[in-house]
Amino acid sequence: MDLRVEGKLGPHEVRCVHRNVLLQALEEELPAGTIRYSSKIVSIDQDELHGGNAKILHLADGTTLRAKLLIGCDGINSVVAKWLGLAKPSDSGRLATRGLAHYPDGGHGFDPKILQLVGEGFRAGLVPTSDTDVYWFFTWSPSPDGKDSAVDRSPAAMKQFVLATMRRAKVSPQVLEAVERSEMSDVLAAPLRYRSPLSLLFASISKGNVCVAGDALHPTTPDLAQGACTALEDGVVLARCLGDALVAAAGAGAEKERIEAALRRYAGIRRWRSTQVIAASYVVGFFQESDHAVVGFVRDKLLSGVLARTLLMMPDYDCGQL
Repeated sequence: MDLRVEGKLGPHEVRCVHRNVLLQALEEELPAGTIRYSSKIVSIDQDELHGGNAKILHLADGTTLRAKLLIGCDGINSVVAKWLGLAKPSDSGRLATRGLAHYPDGGHGFDPKILQLVGEGFRAGLVPTSDTDVYWFFTWSPSPDGKDSAVDRSPAAMKQFVLATMRRAKVSPQVLEAVERSEMSDVLAAPLRYRSPLSLLFASISKGNVCVAGDALHPTTPDLAQGACTALEDGVVLARCLGDALVAAAGAGAEKERIEAALRRYAGIRRWRSTQVIAASYVVGFFQESDHAVVGFVRDKLLSGVLARTLLMMPDYDCGQL
C-alpha cells in the first residue's frame, strides 16, 4: 500500500512493505543455493597459506569458509563489525514492541496515512499495509525499578501492557482495537540499541577486503523506520562500487587492489549517511517519546515542525542507481 503524506512540509511518499515479502523478492533474484542458512560466524582468521589476503570464516556448525571478499551483514551483534573494531552498540534505555492486526471481514477502515501518538512516556504508530492488515508499534522507557520492562513477559501480558498504557493516554478505540486484534505471535519486545554516531566518523568501516553493511554497520533506533531501507541503500552503493572496480581495465591495477579501493570508496560514501540516520533517529525518538514537562513543552511548542520534517524528509535520499 502506498501512503502519501501532504501538508505544509510538501508531498512525501511512504511505502509500507511486509519484511517477508521483501526478503522473498530479493531471494528470487539470486541463483538457487546462493543463500546458506544456520551459518552464523563465530570467528575470522587470515588465510596465511595463500598470501594472507583471504579470510577464513569459522561457523557455528563447525564448518569453515574461505572468502576473497567478506561483507558483514550479520546484524547488530556482528562478528565482522567486532573484527573491524567498530564500537559496541549502546543501549538507548528504551524498549519496543510491535504487532500486525488482521481485518479479514470488510477491511480495517483506516485511511492510507501514518498515525503517530507521541508523549505520555511512550511513542506509538499505526500504518495500514493493505486493506485488511494494519502494522503498529509501541516504544517506551521503563521505569527505574524495571517493573514495566516487559521484556520477559508473555505475548498476552505484553498486549495488555500496551493496551493499559494507551487507555491511560485516552487513545482512540479504533487504535486500541488494532492492538486487541493482533495475533499473539505477532507481538514482540526488544531493547532498542544503536551505535554511537560519533564513533562512526573515524571507524574502520572497511579494512582490506572486509566491510560491513546493514545493522552490522549502522544499528539504529527504529524512530525513522529506516533500518531496512538504509541497508538497501548500502547494497546499491556497495554493488556499484564493486561493479566499477571489477569491470575496470586491467591497467587500473590488480583485482585485489581494485576491490580494496572499492570498499574504501563505499565506506566513505556510507559513513556520513549512516551517522546522519542514527543521530536523527535517536533525537526524534527521544523528543517524541518523552513525558518530561520541559522536553514536552519544547517538543510541542518549538520543535514539532522540525521533528515532523525530519521524519518525513530523512527517507528522501537518493543513493543513486546500480
